[in-house]
Amino acid sequence: MAIGLKEPFLLDPEITYLNHGAYGATPRPVFESYQRWQRELEREPVDFLSRKGTERLAHSRSILADYLGIARDNLVYVNNGTVGLNIVARSLRLKAGDELLTTDHEHGGIDRLFRFMADKLGFTLVKCRVPLPVTTHGALIDRFMSHVTSRTRAILVSHLTSPTSLVFPVKEICARARAIGIMTIVDGSHVPGQLPLRLLDVDADFYVGILHKWLCAPKGCAFLYARPSAQDLLDPLVVSWGWEPKNPGPSKFVEYHEWQGSRDFSAYLTVPDAIAFQRQHDWETVAAKCRVLAMQAQRQVSDLFGLEPYHPPRPEWHGQIVCARLPPGTDDVALLHRLRHDFNIDVSVDRFDGPRVRISVQAYNDEDDIDHLLWALQRCCQAPVRASAE
Repeated sequence: MAIGLKEPFLLDPEITYLNHGAYGATPRPVFESYQRWQRELEREPVDFLSRKGTERLAHSRSILADYLGIARDNLVYVNNGTVGLNIVARSLRLKAGDELLTTDHEHGGIDRLFRFMADKLGFTLVKCRVPLPVTTHGALIDRFMSHVTSRTRAILVSHLTSPTSLVFPVKEICARARAIGIMTIVDGSHVPGQLPLRLLDVDADFYVGILHKWLCAPKGCAFLYARPSAQDLLDPLVVSWGWEPKNPGPSKFVEYHEWQGSRDFSAYLTVPDAIAFQRQHDWETVAAKCRVLAMQAQRQVSDLFGLEPYHPPRPEWHGQIVCARLPPGTDDVALLHRLRHDFNIDVSVDRFDGPRVRISVQAYNDEDDIDHLLWALQRCCQAPVRASAE
């Protein structure tokens, strides 16, 4: 399946790049816009930052807000998902005896963040184990919500999990939580540009999405959404002029979190270009083709080693990024090194319930890339020995 969009991307053609989920990749037209903004900053720094910055950021947020189906001043730009979730985590008013419910499929950095805050504030971090393989969204919701107690004050859940690439039913989880008065925090780092996303439909209190991954904006670009009724709960991560603005604007939420001192926010101004690029290339069709190729890749790796995948072959569980198990005993660190340096393949190899490979499929990938990965895995990994039938 040739998706046919290699040319706009700046990736090294000598490398089979199946790791878009790590940091993304920016197409040339969007990157050139980014560089134009950076040159504008260097031509007149005071104009760029102090005189025109607020207006330009508001315009960019307006385009992004339309894309996400929300009001402009209910989101702010942040450098990455970790910063956005730090704003939420460090504003928690939880204490000893309170519980925050999450899963064992969360991103390692975010897991560390909330463990740090639990140690700091004294609340209990409750992790719902989601066993593999998963079965249905309904079963996952029931298992997760069965961990809610009278002490549960907040829920943290990924929309698309980083270590296992599973799409979790966050809309239903948020609805169940809201009905019983529990705060919801959704880590949607991998979702914008990969899955359809309307934030009012998800209906979380807080939602963080990364834009330099699947939306293909320049690096260092993400957003934090906060429901209007929850915005006053958030303290600024960096206290600056917005805490006591000289000329207060309509949104304290934006003022608190937008200005963090001198920094280059050119990447934020390029978000409208990233959205336009994907619309010009019929991204709905592109993403659909990528999902088919990703599912095909997962099945082929699983068949290669005779191992069960993390989820049944149903579209609600995956997007353009999938995981497949590797044979038990595989040295994931050594395999990662061999694939990158001996076979020129960049792909995520790690461990979750045993060794696994995480395959990202973006517009620049095709079946040849998957075939190259399969060929390399055959040479690097020992398939499990199956007992012969008597």
